[in-house]
Amino acid sequence: MKKYLINTSGCQANELDSEKISWVLDTMGYESTQDKEQADIILFNTCAVRKSAEDKVFGQLGELKELKRRKPEVILGICGCMMQREDIREFFLSKHKHIDLVFGTNNIHKLPQLISRQIETGKTIVDIIEDTREIDENIDAHRKYSYKAFVDIMYGCDNFCTYCIVPYTRGRERSREPETIIMEISKLVESGVKEVTLLGQNVNSYGKTLHMDYSFPDLLKDINEIEGLERIRFMTSHPKDFTERLIQAYVELDKLSPHLHLPVQSGSNRVLKMMNRKYTREEYLEKINAIKERLPNLAITTDIIVGFPGETEEDFQDTIDLVRDVEFDSAFTFLYSIRDGTIAAKIEEQVPDQIKHERFQRLLDTLHPIGLKLNQKLLGTIQKVLVEEVSKNDSRVMSGRTESAKLVHFPGGEELIGKIVNVRIDNVKTFTLEGEMID
Repeated sequence: MKKYLINTSGCQANELDSEKISWVLDTMGYESTQDKEQADIILFNTCAVRKSAEDKVFGQLGELKELKRRKPEVILGICGCMMQREDIREFFLSKHKHIDLVFGTNNIHKLPQLISRQIETGKTIVDIIEDTREIDENIDAHRKYSYKAFVDIMYGCDNFCTYCIVPYTRGRERSREPETIIMEISKLVESGVKEVTLLGQNVNSYGKTLHMDYSFPDLLKDINEIEGLERIRFMTSHPKDFTERLIQAYVELDKLSPHLHLPVQSGSNRVLKMMNRKYTREEYLEKINAIKERLPNLAITTDIIVGFPGETEEDFQDTIDLVRDVEFDSAFTFLYSIRDGTIAAKIEEQVPDQIKHERFQRLLDTLHPIGLKLNQKLLGTIQKVLVEEVSKNDSRVMSGRTESAKLVHFPGGEELIGKIVNVRIDNVKTFTLEGEMID
């Protein structure tokens, strides 16, 4: 049987795309391998958000030149967000003549034909769909886990934040039909899935392209009624579309995880305007305070960009002040990096790297004590933990996540993977909790 290897970088949407690619290849009679020497097809599913991801792919493709020389029949392919950019695509093809297959984010369903054409002709096959409002519902996914799953509820993005390349690589926003989503999740639950994470660049705007009055809170309510499903999560939520109805969904829906990831990006109104985020710090804080008032134990996480072009010390201090006001459980923090093709890349006042790194460290020094303080409130509590894997550091320890998405380590065996167990929290750290399983 022929074998394939997929190397994935980027966000959860990329991970789910790779699961779909795996399913397509499985149906073609291939099987997965992690050994590049055994692989008949090697695919790189790429991310265009950060330059470091591009550089990594360049290096990995370069390393495969020798493999291609020894095994000319192996198919080397590159797909994903990077390939939706014509300039990057052409650069890759000019520098790496050993690439056999190039496709984008909108045509995974065409992979069997693309592979056949490559085998028949021996030529490099390039197939890119720049944008489409059509959604192909005939693709399943080879799920990485049996107990949890990512589920796309929409594709693309209409926000056009000035630092972000996503609208140019994944197209304009389009929502899947609710019946199709609910059917997919129901089948996943029948197969043993306990937790689903709903994916979209801005899940809060779900439904805007549907021919009916049906929004994200409506979808959450319907999913909450699926028998056997235990947890619902979602990524990512945009503050400008975060509504009172969504807050009410948190209050009413018992399966909705008590965790909100609401990217703020900056605490400065001036920077938020330059980012085209379409909300102010005051509006953001108003929404955070509204949901905290009704759900004081809700875990809140965020994304923050440090060193956006033109960011002053005063702007950065606004971010620090907002972090202290909100008290995030944790945050994904990023040093701004130039992405060609975005508006922000053309701003002349780029922040020097030394200043970016210094501010970045100050931000971490502010975030980490807050995260530790919030974790300390959980000492002695009993948490329901979905067991996910054996700890990478100790085979006698299991790792899993609480309902509020906090990582927990506790003694146990592999037979617990996929189960939800009660764990008493006996020790806390900045990023993790530790405890003992109890009956």
